[in-house]
Amino acid sequence: MFKSLSPNLKSSITRSITQTFEQYMTEIEWDPDRYDMTDFMKRWSEYITEKALWYEKIPDDVKYATQFHEEIASRINEVIQKVLSEPPSEEQIATIQQMQEKLNTQYVYECKAEATFVEAELKKRYNA
Repeated sequence: MFKSLSPNLKSSITRSITQTFEQYMTEIEWDPDRYDMTDFMKRWSEYITEKALWYEKIPDDVKYATQFHEEIASRINEVIQKVLSEPPSEEQIATIQQMQEKLNTQYVYECKAEATFVEAELKKRYNA
């Protein structure tokens, strides 16, 4: 069912998963001990029903089909895995390392999205 959607619709769904996941992780400060899949899913559900323009384009019979939910769950897992496995850029690494040396901090980051969070946190401290 998910695969039968238009490429634009699939892309919009994927972007919404990515954005919601990254926003959620930022809210919990990328702390794996605070991560709660149920909480994340609740936030994503709220996003798609309240803000996502693409949600109305999916026929109701598809939205409520068990197979569609299973495929979306699989897609969510794929997207999260992709976000977590994308390495930080060399520029991010250099910027973070430089600020950490100046601020005497030891932030750890393992993916590009987490590095974006760390960089923003360091800039807050650096400009404070």
